[in-house]
Amino acid sequence: MTLTLRCVQKFPLVIVLLLTACATPPPAPVIAPAAAAPVCPACQVCSVCQEPSPTSLPAEPSVSPTVEPPRGHLERADWGELAYLGTDDPTEALYAFLQSCTMLQTKAEWLEVCARAGSLSMKSTVESVRQFFRSSFEPYRVVNADDSQTGLVTGYYEPLLRGSRERTAEFRYPIYAAPQDLITVDLSELYPDLKFRRLRGRVVGNKLIPYLERGQIDSATSPLRGLEIAWVDNAVELFFLEIQGSGQIQLPDGARMRVGYADQNGHPFRSVAGQLIRRGEIKAERASMQGIKEWARRNPRKVQQFLNSNPSFVFFKELPGDLSGPIGTLGVPLTAERSIAVDQRVIPLGVPVFLSTTFPGTSRELNRLMVAQDTGGAINGAVRADFYWGFGDTAGAQAGRMKQRGKLWVLLPKGYDPNAGSPVPAPVSPISSLRKE
Repeated sequence: MTLTLRCVQKFPLVIVLLLTACATPPPAPVIAPAAAAPVCPACQVCSVCQEPSPTSLPAEPSVSPTVEPPRGHLERADWGELAYLGTDDPTEALYAFLQSCTMLQTKAEWLEVCARAGSLSMKSTVESVRQFFRSSFEPYRVVNADDSQTGLVTGYYEPLLRGSRERTAEFRYPIYAAPQDLITVDLSELYPDLKFRRLRGRVVGNKLIPYLERGQIDSATSPLRGLEIAWVDNAVELFFLEIQGSGQIQLPDGARMRVGYADQNGHPFRSVAGQLIRRGEIKAERASMQGIKEWARRNPRKVQQFLNSNPSFVFFKELPGDLSGPIGTLGVPLTAERSIAVDQRVIPLGVPVFLSTTFPGTSRELNRLMVAQDTGGAINGAVRADFYWGFGDTAGAQAGRMKQRGKLWVLLPKGYDPNAGSPVPAPVSPISSLRKE
């Protein structure tokens, strides 16, 4: 459910107070109690920040709607900076970009370049595809807010879980659909600078309070019973499904069910790995996805306690089984080893992006033309990317080890000024996952 702007327009100061609190999440987030939530008399609801809020609001808040901190920017670059582009076969990147064009080609500045991409046969030579990108685009280096040009590159994948559409003794961990009482407030019509901020909660009486936390949803008396779309056999695998944002479920009859991100409960993501490290349960160098799964196998009685330390919870929906890949935030299927998740406040979704980094856990160079087609709850900052490795255990092994340094260059249509406005339509869905801690 999404609220109208009636309440927001009538009580802008209340919204500014909340958004000021949401602007910069503190290291140790605190969710405001229900009693502290301000009331909006006109529409009988109020707003609760999706992001962590401080314990108190400032006495003299600014009324400026621009509360989003700077994240970085794009600077015109030279093709010489992308020397490694000549060593990459960009044919699969062309395929991924054509997927983006289904969303981009409604914009005038993308119409011609998408038409040119569509005229290229997949049997075109590598050199002709390279020439297409060079002749159709201009490169822009991605720069952080502090003017640095390197950042973190992590990985994600589409996992395979074992499950059933019915609960059994073996399959007892539920995957929930988005509940009807989860309310999302989108303020983009009032404050365009905040178009990627959403406030979530639920109405109790005449107040909108924080939605249920993970511990309440995953309890034996969960109020969401009846919303299960499937059941799986492992709570930790289900937790990592939430982090990845999509996955497939192997059913008892041999069929597979594909699920994707539907919504999130609005609470901030708190690192389970961090909790395990701080409490001495696991060493920092072992705090990878594989390391956490191994710890869980050895400590089954502690698993739920540590999972509940992260109040964030993701809801899913069933997707068509014939998709070529999971659906990213842009609304198109992702392409293995060619799609990346980015911070769309700096890098427009749908655009080609040249990535220069190294393979997971090594110093071996990984220089590849990618396409920005996804986002993630922890993919924040200009030079910050999440590399989609594909489906299955092999992709998962790569994704779980990937924590590299890298650089990014965005390719934009010739003659387009990225600082004059966004060339890409707003995403068709909310953030697709909470990827990376």
